[in-house]
Amino acid sequence: MAAELLVMKEAALEYMDRSGALQKFVEDCSKYNDSKQCYAVYRFLLTVNPCDIAELNATLGNYVLHEPMKAVQIFQSVCARSIHTLSLIPQLQTETQIKVELKLTHLPSLPCYLLSLCEFPFDHSSRRFYMLEGIVIAMTTVTKYTQGARFLCSEESCPFSEGFQYIRVHTPGATESATVRNDFVCNLCTSPLKEDMKFRVLGDKQLVEMMDVKCLQSFQGFSSNQPRIRFQSFTVFLRDELSNKMKIGGRYRVIGIPASVQNSSQNTICMESNSIDYYIPQSVFSISDRFKSLHSMTLSSPWKFTAILINNFASSVVPLGTYNTLKLCMLLSLVQTCDEQKESMDYLDLLVVTSDTLIVDRLLSYSVCLVPRGIRHLTFSELFAIVTKDEHGTGTASIQAGSALLAKGGICFIGELSSYKKDKLDLLQSVLDSRSITVFIPGKKYGEDVDQQITFPVQCSFWSFVAVDSSSTRHGQKDTPLIGQMDLSFAPANLVDDFGLLIHCNESSLYHPVLPLVYHSLRKAMDPEGPLSAAFPQFTMQDYAELIDFAKNLEVELSPAVEKLIHGYYLASRRVRTNSIHGSKLSASALKNLISLSKAHAKLSLRKKVLEEDALIAVLLFEASLTVKHGTSVFCVAPNALFPFDLYDEDCLQQRDEYLMQYYDQLLQFIATYGPATPIFTTEE
Repeated sequence: MAAELLVMKEAALEYMDRSGALQKFVEDCSKYNDSKQCYAVYRFLLTVNPCDIAELNATLGNYVLHEPMKAVQIFQSVCARSIHTLSLIPQLQTETQIKVELKLTHLPSLPCYLLSLCEFPFDHSSRRFYMLEGIVIAMTTVTKYTQGARFLCSEESCPFSEGFQYIRVHTPGATESATVRNDFVCNLCTSPLKEDMKFRVLGDKQLVEMMDVKCLQSFQGFSSNQPRIRFQSFTVFLRDELSNKMKIGGRYRVIGIPASVQNSSQNTICMESNSIDYYIPQSVFSISDRFKSLHSMTLSSPWKFTAILINNFASSVVPLGTYNTLKLCMLLSLVQTCDEQKESMDYLDLLVVTSDTLIVDRLLSYSVCLVPRGIRHLTFSELFAIVTKDEHGTGTASIQAGSALLAKGGICFIGELSSYKKDKLDLLQSVLDSRSITVFIPGKKYGEDVDQQITFPVQCSFWSFVAVDSSSTRHGQKDTPLIGQMDLSFAPANLVDDFGLLIHCNESSLYHPVLPLVYHSLRKAMDPEGPLSAAFPQFTMQDYAELIDFAKNLEVELSPAVEKLIHGYYLASRRVRTNSIHGSKLSASALKNLISLSKAHAKLSLRKKVLEEDALIAVLLFEASLTVKHGTSVFCVAPNALFPFDLYDEDCLQQRDEYLMQYYDQLLQFIATYGPATPIFTTEE
């Protein structure tokens, strides 16, 4: 056994030499030596690749993966021998003063190294490394813990009443009482040990609550065919240099050692983190063959592909062609979502005004499930971050993520807007303005000396709807004057302006009576897989999810002609929608919204260059939203301008293209008349 141990120590030294860890170790020793200070604990971080170590010595590689405490002792012995041999730290007295932490680069990609709380039995007693993946839903503020401490024998005549014989350091999974308490005794004379407080070493500690990625299904509104699941969060301990390495709402892969922590009368399964990686899920690099075929057949028109997409969208929950304008806006908002690691995104917030709240709610609930971070906010939960007391007995503040922070990079569907009280609406308006939320942490309440304010970015788009027939009566604001053609007294005017698009859905009550919806539901119940239209192919929910995932990652650019068209409309619209009393009715973000809408339609059309036809769609949507808020202008846009006909066949699609071209000419004339002196030419020229 001694010979085998010596071989493993030689392998450890050889690995440190090959990997460059030995050179870093020497540099760290020189920093300690230059300080001329006597430390109780000398801490060293060694980055190790378990596969490379296993190639040098299989037993040592097995120790690193499955018995990390034994591996630490081997590396600790190698480091101590190196220090004494090379005289790196003359003030070092005992080997126990050396605290070595092995930081793993990765774990083998085998199922036995993946940790899941859903599996039974759950092995938390092996004290080996596992890898888990999850989303941060809460985190505490950074506090201190005892990294190492020096103890002395209380009997002055005992040889161990001085020196560094009794050094206690934190080990993975250990509590604070395992490192520092007052019932330790001397091994030589059995006298009580007392701590030398001058040599206590403190480190940073942070507790993070995570949940499995599969649990996001529980926050989505549409009830899929997947079975119902229950989820449980788990706690991850971040220590020292890993503190503040995680962000609320982020998705991470954590390598660590599970442990059972006693909390009051309960045992809690926790993870002592060893390394953290921001996990980026792989995006789709292709779309379904059905969409490829449709796209190739409609290349002659800039609008036919998206028209068919929208007409057939959500055909499993509503009849074909129902609320096409709303479905277009939802798809544009969905392709504006982004991967979770991006620091910024293009937002497209939707506010729907309708008398058919059932159909609208079904559409929004169905659509929010098409992106990984689609969250439906429940009224009994929190929309934004809140501060509570940590449940693990630390007494520190724990910041709980609300629905908006969990929807990072995606969509947060907040339901009916009129159900929120004024304070919630004011907070929502503040978030829409600043795209951030600030939480206040009172120091006295949570054991801190000073108060803290922490600001979190809110990186998601918001969807909401309101019933027009109940908004004014619920809030008792009938004296509020009408804006445009709609009574928007259900919310502050500034809040309505903060939503990128205001959509008035009245198609069902005017053109689609309830009979088609009943017929659609009965037909789907009798033949769920049957085609709904003979003219166009049927697409599945998975087809649309893959299309959105592919389209949102397209990099699109504006041409100079498109920029002139958008700026021309913006300036002309400001001119016709400005009065001497209230000033301009266009918000400061109007130009940004127009550009964002144009890019979104280009992405949905699977183009990498924004065309003037994309800008026309953006202008018509934006002008329709302005009409709902403020009434019509000189550039008169009909409520059904984007879908004036039912799209039954190819002839209807061609008629729609011709209809939109008429609007394009009308837009050019509007810019030429009311806009700046910009060289924009009509189609005849």
